Amino acid sequence: MPIKLPSSLPAYDVLSKEGVMVMAEDAAARQDIRPLRLALLNLMPKKIQTENQFARLIGATPLQIEFSLIRMSEHQTRNTAPDHMEAFYRPFADVAASGETFDGLIITGAPIEHLDFDAVTYWDELTEIFDWTQSHVHSTFGVCWGGMAMMNHFHGVKKHLLDEKLFGCYRHANLKPESPFLRGFSDDMVMPVSRWTEMRRAEIEAAGLSVLLDSPEVGPALVEDPVHRALYIFNHLEYDSDTLNEEYRRDLAGAQVDGAEIRMPVNYFPDDDPAKRPQNRWRSHAHLLYGNWISEIYQTTPFDMARIGLDRIDLRG
Repeated sequence: MPIKLPSSLPAYDVLSKEGVMVMAEDAAARQDIRPLRLALLNLMPKKIQTENQFARLIGATPLQIEFSLIRMSEHQTRNTAPDHMEAFYRPFADVAASGETFDGLIITGAPIEHLDFDAVTYWDELTEIFDWTQSHVHSTFGVCWGGMAMMNHFHGVKKHLLDEKLFGCYRHANLKPESPFLRGFSDDMVMPVSRWTEMRRAEIEAAGLSVLLDSPEVGPALVEDPVHRALYIFNHLEYDSDTLNEEYRRDLAGAQVDGAEIRMPVNYFPDDDPAKRPQNRWRSHAHLLYGNWISEIYQTTPFDMARIGLDRIDLRG
């Protein structure tokens, strides 16, 4: 089954050309099934790129997915055209007022790691969203800063600023191969990393949470929080093959202005040669993880969406 998208959303054409099954809203309405309702709270500056990345992953399952885009109510993006935001995004205030529920919600990262959580201009509304997920979302997936922010809000786990940016492709160990979220995973795998902060395994486990993927070089990557029906991932399996390269070129351009020293992404360019095309070594695990997440949602979410948040089902069964 395909992912349901507005035919005018840029991701519709992008995914169609890649062979991902997509369906326009009018065609989906003729199918007599209940699609899974998934939403993306997009905090990234490059909205369209992020939409494509996550739509590609959640559109690869055999289920029909209805994909909604949500933005912060007052915060205005400076990197995406206003007409795109107006056409495809709903402010959270409108979503909350509608009383609607979702089977799943992805909360992205944001390039504001250097700020204390409560110094973020939209922190009050974001914590309102975190609390809203407990009564209106069956399962939430917090990504990078979004995952750190959720864990801090629900468990008080701190993020720690690093001396230098963790940047590149790092190997991670599969600590919980029995987890349904890691079904089909190798014993270890490569994951793109791009962040200035970390959350420490000892502090995560002291909060009663389970670390599923971990790296001796860059620390925990995937954490399960069954009490809040959530997963937190601190790295970027959703990244395209060229995303780290784009960040590297952007950082180099900025260094010409401020004189900062920019490190090449680790284990990314073949032979550490930026002139060579990077190879994607994480795509299969990205599809596995998001496919497993959606499968767990499908098996445990109430058919009656009015019961989402009422049936406190542990996603581990």
